[in-house]
Amino acid sequence: MKQRSFTKHKKTKLAVYLALTVGFATGTQAFIDGTVYLADGVTLTDNLPELIPHEANEGAYEGGLTGTHLDTQVNLSVPEEVQRGGGGGFNIPTGSAPSRLTFAGMGAVKPWSQKMIRFEEFGPQDLAGSPPLDAQGNPMPRPATDITLPQPRDAQSGPNGVLLDTFLAQDLYPYPTEIANTVELNPWQGAIESFVGRQLESPPAEGRPPGPLWSHQRWDEFYPQTYFKTAQAGARDNGGLRDSLQSHQYSQGEFGPGGLYHNTVGAVGFDGTTANIPIKFHPNMPVQEPNSIFTFDGTLPPKLLKVRYGEEVMMRHYNTLPIDPAANNGFGLHTITTHEHNGHNPAESDGYTQAFFFPGQFFDYRWPIQLAGYDSINTNASDPMAAYPCAVGETLEVLNVTKVCTNGTINVPGDWHETMSTHWFHDHMLDYTAQNVYKGNAAMMNYYSAIDRGNEAVNDGINLRLPSGSALPWGNRDYDLNILFADKAWDTEGQLFFNIFNTDGFLGDRVLTNWLHKPTLDVRARRYRLRLLNGAVSRYFKIAVVTEAGESVPFHMIANDGNIMEHSVAFPNGILPTQAIAERYDIIIDFAKYAPGTKIYMVNLMEHKNGRGPETDAVPLADVLSGAYNPVIEDGEWTGGDPAVGKFMEFKVVAYTGTDLSMKPADYEPGGLKMIPLPKMTPTELANAKHRSFHFGRSSGTDGKPWTIKTDGGMGLTMDPRTLSAAPNLATTGPEIWHISTGGGWAHPIHIHFEEGQVLSRDGLTPPIWEQFARKDVYRIGPEVDSSRELDIALRFREFSGAYVEHCHNTQHEDTAMLLRFDIENPGQVVLLPTPMPTWDGVGYVDSHALPTFRTGDLDAKADGIQLPIDPAN
Repeated sequence: MKQRSFTKHKKTKLAVYLALTVGFATGTQAFIDGTVYLADGVTLTDNLPELIPHEANEGAYEGGLTGTHLDTQVNLSVPEEVQRGGGGGFNIPTGSAPSRLTFAGMGAVKPWSQKMIRFEEFGPQDLAGSPPLDAQGNPMPRPATDITLPQPRDAQSGPNGVLLDTFLAQDLYPYPTEIANTVELNPWQGAIESFVGRQLESPPAEGRPPGPLWSHQRWDEFYPQTYFKTAQAGARDNGGLRDSLQSHQYSQGEFGPGGLYHNTVGAVGFDGTTANIPIKFHPNMPVQEPNSIFTFDGTLPPKLLKVRYGEEVMMRHYNTLPIDPAANNGFGLHTITTHEHNGHNPAESDGYTQAFFFPGQFFDYRWPIQLAGYDSINTNASDPMAAYPCAVGETLEVLNVTKVCTNGTINVPGDWHETMSTHWFHDHMLDYTAQNVYKGNAAMMNYYSAIDRGNEAVNDGINLRLPSGSALPWGNRDYDLNILFADKAWDTEGQLFFNIFNTDGFLGDRVLTNWLHKPTLDVRARRYRLRLLNGAVSRYFKIAVVTEAGESVPFHMIANDGNIMEHSVAFPNGILPTQAIAERYDIIIDFAKYAPGTKIYMVNLMEHKNGRGPETDAVPLADVLSGAYNPVIEDGEWTGGDPAVGKFMEFKVVAYTGTDLSMKPADYEPGGLKMIPLPKMTPTELANAKHRSFHFGRSSGTDGKPWTIKTDGGMGLTMDPRTLSAAPNLATTGPEIWHISTGGGWAHPIHIHFEEGQVLSRDGLTPPIWEQFARKDVYRIGPEVDSSRELDIALRFREFSGAYVEHCHNTQHEDTAMLLRFDIENPGQVVLLPTPMPTWDGVGYVDSHALPTFRTGDLDAKADGIQLPIDPAN
């Protein structure tokens, strides 16, 4: 594809981009010409170089009143002086009055009075291996009957919802390309020029950084076999766009007529459809305004992507948010970048915080969905444990050969011990991750495999037969529930509210489940799998499961973060470990133990007083159930406790006449059968591993950006997307050991992108049993129960390269600015990957620089070595 050259932006003076004859993103080759980049060994010293532009995301504000971040604060629903107030006692919700549950002209908002909505599937479709061609062999133009991305109604609004659905329902055009598409132009160019007051310089339709450096790695090898389109859009009623894309078709299993989930909201007119579902937290609450919530498609239910190992998928993500950065009802930004947490994905599709894109643009995220170890383990796809679940007659391209499904699976390369299951994806915009995720930029993602097939009836010695159902060959969700919970708050008009001035962390006073206030859901008297995601921005949870009579409901944990564990772990007291932001716990509950009509509740026991972290210990369950712990509103604020502590989700047991074919998790407890054994790391590999150290705290921070990270004993730094703090190398097949730590009274859930790690020790002690048998991607450090001040983890870095990040997943800490960049480098690489700088005109590049230890790691920590513990942690 022809690449346009980049000229200097009139406001930001971006560096000129020079194409390289060999691209960084090939995944195998080094640079040939590095003349425009800083040389190997250039270091960052106490004399910090000035960032160009001064703020890396400065281009996102152009056209606003001031052209700065202040433009996002124009339409505050709660005055700044109120948001900056408070801080004593229970500062919940952070900087605002309690979120009320009564509104003029509406009925009471009673708990357990609305049905919990199930996630709605995106429904990927097949993608042909090449674009349609005309008689001369050229790509076909856009069909004459197609419409282009609908124009926004004005700079403060998105496009018409009906037209947007029509557009999203069309076939894919233009076809995806290895290098970013800079030939097609942003279809909103005229409206944008009217707003910014100048002509744009050939603004590309695709927001991915251009040229070979950010091309799709190993494009021909992992060409997308399926795709789906979605738009980040303002809140609107669901138009039923995805009804026909649901794998169950509202005709199979519990989603079919007569099933528990055939009616989507529990009201007349919603049999087998999501059409006309509004965005309301409760039927007796106000509809959310378009600029209050920005979701995938702009609609509810929340969205779910189902993928299978070996089948590459592409998400074409359109940005249809308002052109005006002030059109946000007081929080959030209209530029976005999407992180698939924690996919084994190449960097250009990982949602790097500085690879954001603008209204009117799209970004093609290509997720290979391959097992880690693809290049070194089971390379000939001979191991049946590593396989794609399928229906008879389906085909899959594997190692350049089209294979046909004959026995329910197709073998794929890679290490089956690295199989993952429960993921999610969300915004990662620099300085605005918390606001954008809170505002609705979050979806869940289920990985399916021969091991975790989503069909409990298949008994082939490989499938774990986890609770799911059996109507479909794979991916049944009849008895497999995605549950997203997060604390929220709203203003006096019932519109979603977020405090943008607090840097410790934002806490809401109402817990929503799948975006609904205290919903209920019928469940059959049989085993269910619950995929529990803490989707909050700053709140930790500790969940108990109890009956209406207060009896503990026992369960087993079978997965921690995205990973099925080696052994299941029983929790006979019905109380989970602390669950930090972004952690996922998959549990199995056997509702067959309870008579039809029994009511069962999920209860949060983790108390917060502010957003810096939870209290050290959980509130006793008995105090919550008895009412001894009783937060109340007095004089316009919460007193006596944290209002988010308590019941937030109800299940009602109904009769089951079928046969439960799912596995019994007790059979997989320690000493019994194994689910997915941990990938092996030998003592020799650990002894020879490179060490890196990261300390999370407030050293050298500023008032606006107080949170910092010290790397390898260096100075505390806030986020600069040009600064390269670490550079693992793809040539190294062995693991690295990363040491993360904190001090003071702060709690941080640390997320390392790209690769799962194994926890070696907590404060020098053996990790708890639910971590001993797990791989993780979020690591809690802090004083709270189930955590520790220091943590040692082992990780490998394989298959893909480029710029990734490590950060605190209290996303208020991340945004202010507890976030660092690390690059996975190619063998022989001697120059630094430049940093993208997005603007309305397109993306240019500026030079990057590196810390002194970015390639050597922490030599002192390596010299000290690591002694594997024998004593358990808390």
